[in-house]
Amino acid sequence: MTDIQAQAAFIRELDNLKAVKRQVRLPCDGDRQENSAEHSWHVALMASVLAPYAEQNVNIHRVIQMILIHDLVEIDAGDMFAFAEAADHAEQEEKEFAAAERIFGLLPRGQGEILLALWHEFEAAETPDAKFAKAMDRVLPVFQNMAAEGGSWVRHGVAKEKILARNAHLQQAAPGLWRYVNEQLDLAVEKGWLKNGDGA
Repeated sequence: MTDIQAQAAFIRELDNLKAVKRQVRLPCDGDRQENSAEHSWHVALMASVLAPYAEQNVNIHRVIQMILIHDLVEIDAGDMFAFAEAADHAEQEEKEFAAAERIFGLLPRGQGEILLALWHEFEAAETPDAKFAKAMDRVLPVFQNMAAEGGSWVRHGVAKEKILARNAHLQQAAPGLWRYVNEQLDLAVEKGWLKNGDGA
């Protein structure tokens, strides 16, 4: 197989991400479920806009590239609700690692290895680029659920502490945004869109 044939196979595979549905719904489009391809695009553009809030110097090109590939594994593994049980998340992680090997393996070897390494960097969230990328991925639903008057938080009875824990990367990666998110979550509790504390 030539490089262009391998690259074309990878490009065709990307279409399948558009069929993976997420918990977030889109009031602007008949309240349908958002798909993972839309989510990745939204996070990437948001990261570009909010890059000035990054606490450390980040390479926004690498950040955006990480964001655009981070959910490709859901083509095989599917999306999982952020607040599912720990055992379910462990099983999902195994599926995603296998999916990453398969999907990036469609590309010519050198190109695939580069993207696979970038995917693993995002998952580990240890470098400044990966921490910021992960923080952006986690924070987008805060903006979306606030716009939807609680959205999936209301449907699933989510507690504020769970949102704060999920967005922990934001505290170091972008402290200014962390303060904004805390203000928004306080407002969500006040309006009854989020449960307070331990779910009381």
